[in-house]
Amino acid sequence: MEKKTIKVGYGSVKPVSIGDGLPLVFVGGPCAIENRDHAFKMAEMTGEICRRVGIEWIYKSCYDKDCRSAPTSFHGIGLHDGLQILSDIRTEFGIPVVSDFSDPAWGAATGEICDMVQVPAYLCRQTSILRAAAETKRPVLLKKGQFMSPWNMKNSVRKLEANGNDQIILADRGTFFGYNMLVNDMTCFPIMATTGYPVCFDASHSIQLPTSMGNISGGQREFIPHLVRSAVANGINLLFMEVHDDPDNALSDANTVLDIKYLEKILMQAKAIHELRQELVDKYGEDVHAK
Repeated sequence: MEKKTIKVGYGSVKPVSIGDGLPLVFVGGPCAIENRDHAFKMAEMTGEICRRVGIEWIYKSCYDKDCRSAPTSFHGIGLHDGLQILSDIRTEFGIPVVSDFSDPAWGAATGEICDMVQVPAYLCRQTSILRAAAETKRPVLLKKGQFMSPWNMKNSVRKLEANGNDQIILADRGTFFGYNMLVNDMTCFPIMATTGYPVCFDASHSIQLPTSMGNISGGQREFIPHLVRSAVANGINLLFMEVHDDPDNALSDANTVLDIKYLEKILMQAKAIHELRQELVDKYGEDVHAK
């Protein structure tokens, strides 16, 4: 099986390489773009932390959150304004940016600006979304649906490949475990890695309690560090966490975004575990897959 390395970044932005044998990469930012000033503040704060830790990173924030539970919830600032802010952030900070899109008509514009496009978990089987993502010719961060088994993600991968895109990263964000509960099965990472593509762990969405508070989702942020340590030890290539400087007042996913004051410690642990795992692989060889 050929293992792929995915490079995220175009133009004046230095590409970030993601794949086996490479340093762990972080992708994060606020769930939704709230306004220009806050987006820039979060990019600056996160960038400073990543520089201190010594980890490359990609800025993530969405211009439209189409999967919110309540019609009155904040859905974002819209395609045009959101992409302009993401474009300005990548220029100002020299970092790759990523956003998801939930309407195939938004795919081309998103890919024109973003260094990577994200397919939302709920839409990971949606052929029209996957076709639009593939046609951007950008790397695709493909979230595993909460309703999907890891081995069935190969079907979504094949749809992307059939539309001419083989720059794919597969992410887990938990699987439904009864009502209003998600669970992470760490075997999903080696299973999804059999596609040959890098794998990612979405820590902040994995601790979500979907719509457990009636018209909004709850969450258990206290478990993020535990899950991150486990996922990194199980061989992920990319770590995803949504972060905010004031989680309780975040306009989207207030109960799941990580308070940025904890980010540095978590990234330091993740980087150390990733490097130790790589040392063990170099010393003892690749993991043995029992039949």
